[in-house]
Amino acid sequence: MPDRTDPMTQDGADDIAAPHVDAAGIDLLGTQTAQVAVTLPVEHQDDDLVEDDPAPMAATPGVTAMPMAAAPGVTSAPEDVHDAVIVEDEPERPLTRPGAAPTGPASGPESAPAPVLRRHHTETSPVTLTAVRVGEREADRETPDLLTDGRLVERTRLPKTEPSGAWPHLLYTLSGRRINLGDSRKARERKALDARIAVPLDGRARFVAVLSRKGGVGKTTVTTLLGMALADAREDRVIAVDANPDRGTLADRIGGTPGKTVRDLSRARAEVHGFTELSAMVARDHTRLDVLASDADPRVSDAFSDDDYRDVAELAAHYYSIVLTDTGTGIVHSVMDATLDAADAIVIVAGLSVDEARLASETLTWLETNGYTDLARRAVVVLNTSRPGTPLVRAAEVEEHFRSRVRAVVRLPYDALVAAGGAIAFAELERDTRQASRELAATVVEGLSGSAVTAA
Repeated sequence: MPDRTDPMTQDGADDIAAPHVDAAGIDLLGTQTAQVAVTLPVEHQDDDLVEDDPAPMAATPGVTAMPMAAAPGVTSAPEDVHDAVIVEDEPERPLTRPGAAPTGPASGPESAPAPVLRRHHTETSPVTLTAVRVGEREADRETPDLLTDGRLVERTRLPKTEPSGAWPHLLYTLSGRRINLGDSRKARERKALDARIAVPLDGRARFVAVLSRKGGVGKTTVTTLLGMALADAREDRVIAVDANPDRGTLADRIGGTPGKTVRDLSRARAEVHGFTELSAMVARDHTRLDVLASDADPRVSDAFSDDDYRDVAELAAHYYSIVLTDTGTGIVHSVMDATLDAADAIVIVAGLSVDEARLASETLTWLETNGYTDLARRAVVVLNTSRPGTPLVRAAEVEEHFRSRVRAVVRLPYDALVAAGGAIAFAELERDTRQASRELAATVVEGLSGSAVTAA
């Protein structure tokens, strides 16, 4: 209790008690923090204040006001403060009683508000874009090349293409294109075979020589069918060169009359600057097979030599991916050395007779003893059936013999259109003939692409 001799009691304020302030530890310069204990009298509190604030903090003696941190940034609340108010960079306002108008500095007793924790926002630094090398990409970050159609496109929702095959296509047409059973088994097999033929051949052009030791076994016919099957399924260019020193008939088999020959191309090689000049010297059929004919006059064709063939082969290699060479009868003539030197693969044609099979086997022996062993073992033998009916020779025995010496053996069935000796239309051949021709083409491409297995 204050002393009654205090001047305040003499002025008639006997019933008013002065607040007691403990200012110990106050630093007037503000360099240290201090705790100030304020004890407010209880006798004259405002009744309205008590009604509006059912639990005023000022009613509790010894309330300690927490000091603010001097460092900028977010101020952390003390562990013993539970009723704190966070203010986002708002200006300081005087402490007022609830419901009272703001006034100046408080001079009388009033309730203490909850401590205010002020949060100061700091500006973020701008994002800096830096270049990242290919090898420095993060492991969990994908590159654009991973967005492929196989990953993103829903294949099951794509419309089916028009089916191939007699019955599926008929049902598809009669149903107004609503019922699509897909391709038939034979159509799927044919498409798979065409895919084998169409395998890309990167790099330089590939040369394939077609040989036979005996005339009349169908060497030119096999060259024509092989070229048509290749050109029909592939996207690149295929050419067949008639290198027969005698009168060749390769151009006749496609019904082409170009008027130019291998000899003309050899003479005019300096004038050929592009495919336009070269295509004017060749004949082309509906499968896009180009054929370079031989000379019709035997007296002129004798002049066609190894050097002439090399000149023609060099030009053909610039504009074609596959170059077929229909050689002359036998293996010893003026163009054979250059043909074998340029060949990447050979096809040997044999007939289904004893002498024809024996001559074809002797051809392999000659190749093996004259420096072409690898070429002989990677060869493909075609057993051509040039006569109707069942041959007297056991075809299975002939096939087994050649399979022991070469990479593959293909049987070519008899076809009346082929046996007629006229121009061949590939689409008009018997189905078995087209199938065998495609099988021969796929087998040859496998050897050229390196995917085939060489015979032991």
